[in-house]
Amino acid sequence: MSNEYIKREYRKYMKADDLIGFPVKIKESDLYILAEKDLEKETRKVLEYYRNQIEEYIKEDPLFYITLEPHNVLPSAPKIVREMSHWTRKAGVGPMAGVAGAIAEFVGRDLLKFSPQVIIENGGDIFLSSKRERVVSIFAGESIWSNKLGILIPPSQHLGICTSSGTVGPSLSFGRADAVVIISNSTIFADALATAVGNMIQKPEDIELGIEYAKGFSEVYEIIIIMGEHLGIWGRYEVIKI
Repeated sequence: MSNEYIKREYRKYMKADDLIGFPVKIKESDLYILAEKDLEKETRKVLEYYRNQIEEYIKEDPLFYITLEPHNVLPSAPKIVREMSHWTRKAGVGPMAGVAGAIAEFVGRDLLKFSPQVIIENGGDIFLSSKRERVVSIFAGESIWSNKLGILIPPSQHLGICTSSGTVGPSLSFGRADAVVIISNSTIFADALATAVGNMIQKPEDIELGIEYAKGFSEVYEIIIIMGEHLGIWGRYEVIKI
């Protein structure tokens, strides 16, 4: 299954009758945005800005890009790089494990200047700021639960909803879960922790272990782990069948 097929498969479910959807792609960053108006031009500008900050920093600190361990960054590092270092350290993974969430969050916050509601999806990682209740569906590859479950999200500001998978997509995972979904007040932390928990899941019995680990962080609002027909859920939001 190609990555392009995977993206088409889950993005067809990204709809909102009150928002306009549009894609923006620059190199590895492939975003799909929902906002109150078409902000393609503005999105491209801020995406280039933050990508350039990360790329230029990597030239100064190449280990930042390749290490799978928490990494201290230089004092001169831009804010997005410092945030990546902070949150991935908390999750216990390398800084690039939070890059998709960081791009989604930083671009999303900037776009809120132009639209009071913004939802950005970046490779399965979502930044959400919405004045309305939303249902976020879960894509879990070949699992029987894939696109069958939705998380009911109340009106929220600056929420991160991120997914890691050991069976779907190009992201590095050492686990075998079809989907590990983390919801947090930080999109970067949700991204990084989804990776960390995903690495733990080798067999169905590990689902409980992953949930116990994730719920120990006060920043975590919800965790859902899917492995084949097995399902684990913990958190504050209602999960519905769709």
